[in-house]
Amino acid sequence: MKQELKGPQAGGLKGIVVSALAGLLTLAAIAQAASLPSRLGYSYYTEQFLALVLGLSLAIVFLVSDRNRDGDDAGRTGLLDWALSALGLGLSLYVAVAYPGLVSRAMNLPWDALLVGSALFALVLEGLRRAVGWTLVIVVLVIVGYGTIGHLVPGALQTREVAPTRLAVYLAFDPNGLLGLTLNVAATVVVAFVFFGQLLLRSGGADFFNDIAMATMGRRRGGAAKISIVASALFGSISGVVVSNIVATGVVTIRLMIQSGYRRTTAAAVEAVASTGGQIAPPVMGAVAFLMADILQKPYAEIVVAAIIPALLYYVALFVQVDLQAAKQKIKPLDVADIPRTRSVMARGWVFLLPFAAIVVALFWFNQRADTAALWGAGMALVIGLTVGYGKTRMAFGDLWASAVETGRSITQIIMISAAAGFIIGVLNVTGLGFAATFALVDLGQGSLFMLLLISAVVCLVLGMGMPTVGVYLLLAVLIAPSLIQSGVEPIAAHLFIFYLGMMSMVTPPIGIGAFFAAAIAKAPPMATAFESMRFGWTAYIVPFLFVFSPALLLIGDPVEIVLAVLTAVIGVYAISAAFVGWLHGPAGPVRRVLIGLAGLALLLPPGIGGAQTLWINAAGFLALAGLWVLGRRDYAVPEHSDTGNGQTPELQGKEQL
Repeated sequence: MKQELKGPQAGGLKGIVVSALAGLLTLAAIAQAASLPSRLGYSYYTEQFLALVLGLSLAIVFLVSDRNRDGDDAGRTGLLDWALSALGLGLSLYVAVAYPGLVSRAMNLPWDALLVGSALFALVLEGLRRAVGWTLVIVVLVIVGYGTIGHLVPGALQTREVAPTRLAVYLAFDPNGLLGLTLNVAATVVVAFVFFGQLLLRSGGADFFNDIAMATMGRRRGGAAKISIVASALFGSISGVVVSNIVATGVVTIRLMIQSGYRRTTAAAVEAVASTGGQIAPPVMGAVAFLMADILQKPYAEIVVAAIIPALLYYVALFVQVDLQAAKQKIKPLDVADIPRTRSVMARGWVFLLPFAAIVVALFWFNQRADTAALWGAGMALVIGLTVGYGKTRMAFGDLWASAVETGRSITQIIMISAAAGFIIGVLNVTGLGFAATFALVDLGQGSLFMLLLISAVVCLVLGMGMPTVGVYLLLAVLIAPSLIQSGVEPIAAHLFIFYLGMMSMVTPPIGIGAFFAAAIAKAPPMATAFESMRFGWTAYIVPFLFVFSPALLLIGDPVEIVLAVLTAVIGVYAISAAFVGWLHGPAGPVRRVLIGLAGLALLLPPGIGGAQTLWINAAGFLALAGLWVLGRRDYAVPEHSDTGNGQTPELQGKEQL
């Protein structure tokens, strides 16, 4: 399991340096998002700003991550780390200052461009290794290596010849390479939203999210699990990092679930799946909604609207399973004395809706960029934290700097991934490998869209393992999405497909890092937790295939077809979730569970896939499910705690019937 970057020790030279670098990184990104330099009359290339951000990130990552993860030096910063930190910052500052001249001379391959470009390539890969491990480093090396020899490969994967020296300069200085779109988005939009999230949480937003979840769900059966779902969805949508979401909310919700009667693996799995779902939940989607809008060149609102129904189905499945499992295991609500009143919570915390309102107004009323809108929300969160707060939680002015430092530290991982994605994009563009790979992947599907989707899903699950939300999306948007679009898939459907499957790598064995972190908190077996997480989050593996074939689930198409698709999908998700739990108005034995699951599958098919024939299948599934529900109601409609006359409870009798 990959380790998180370790923060600087309290005090000491390293702590001071890292805090200064991280704070400066955040301030530079905020200034760029607010267009402050241009307002003051300064003009510069965007690549110069990106070089500065890259240098600060390299300097931080070499100081805060372990040079030898398994050895005796782990946790200590040696001379080599300081030297690499200084070298990364120095070379990047050189690029930032000399960029106009370097670009004008790049075609002649000057020695300084070649030297600096090669050194930055090596430094970024080492920083990437320290930040997220070897997996993505190997991916970059394989793609870059193939780019240098691809012209020798016969067949569909043959590329144009590019000399290694020219490739090194191109990757380092061309706007399609290192200092390109992915790094620009990470250094502006992502930083702005992470900073917004930090201010919101330090102002009391985290306490408000937890309290509103307890107030709305605590009185229901299985209330502890439902609190976890609501709190994790709210927090996860703005956090952008599944693991931090799990740690922030799971330390409370997992304990509540275990005390309520849920098994440890179940408690950990619910938290892991709920936190992962926060990343796919509109309107923020862990900042991916804004990136997707930029990449697809579509309005942000169109992305959010398309993501509503898949996210709804995801949480319907999770809610239904924890609810029916609570009914099956007789898990009661929380103690009323521990549940705050909804009116009281809203009276104290309604102001925390204002930062989100500020973002929406900035985006849709004033047509601001996504990063600028995030600063509007951050400003509102700051005012609330300093003046109102929540309960006893108030912000001090020192929290503003602490938020900037924490933002800078947490963003370095994403900066490294974005830089690596820039290398990949550069190779795909300059060698023609992108077109060749797309053609080969489409050909691999042998004309079958389902086969192409299946192959792509496996690739997404593998490449997404252990990576943060934005990194998962950026990498897959470069490598996989183009082939799906080339095969005729609706662009939004293609990007949501790769995003959902990539995110599910967080709970999918063998490296379901989100499930493993939740298991550690719950003291549950990691692999068992990961497999149970797959069951709770099953819709994210299935629904993406459905909305590719039927965009009605993305609210695209004929209104009547959309309404039918959504209604049948919700009922189908309910049925399949009930089959997983083994409860539909009472316990269901193996035969009845299979029948419920088949009825759910029949309902889950969107009408747009097969026209009138699918509608008949939906109708048959609905009638079968209704019959099974009535059967369950008849068999188990016995007053609670009553005795059947033979010493058995109604539940035990039901289990013997089927």
